[in-house]
Amino acid sequence: MLFEYALSAQREDFYDITPQVKEAAAKSGVSNGIAVVYCPHTTAGITINENADPDVVRDLLTGLDKAFPDSPGFLHSEGNSTAHLKALAAGSGVTVIISNGRLLLGTWQGIYFCEFDPPRKRKFYVKIIG
Repeated sequence: MLFEYALSAQREDFYDITPQVKEAAAKSGVSNGIAVVYCPHTTAGITINENADPDVVRDLLTGLDKAFPDSPGFLHSEGNSTAHLKALAAGSGVTVIISNGRLLLGTWQGIYFCEFDPPRKRKFYVKIIG
């Protein structure tokens, strides 16, 4: 089953989409399988990371800014090459095991939509395979 979700990203941030992925898994009725979470945008991504301490997200954003600073040497006419680089680092999707009807995430893990070129109206997909 394929589920599509919309997201309004007002700022560069990691948006916790774990509830939507759990909802898709529950609606699918699949007890044992996988959930594929996919982002169809080139300046955004999907990742799994800690969701217990909000400082982790701030640290990740700070680290990405340091790793991928804006450069006057970038040639892309839209001026968002840094967002493309950050999306490359985050990746466009993740796969999560479904076991006994639940996502097999670690205690502190959450699934994030990573916005690097706000503000944007975005979408992401969850494919449940059983």
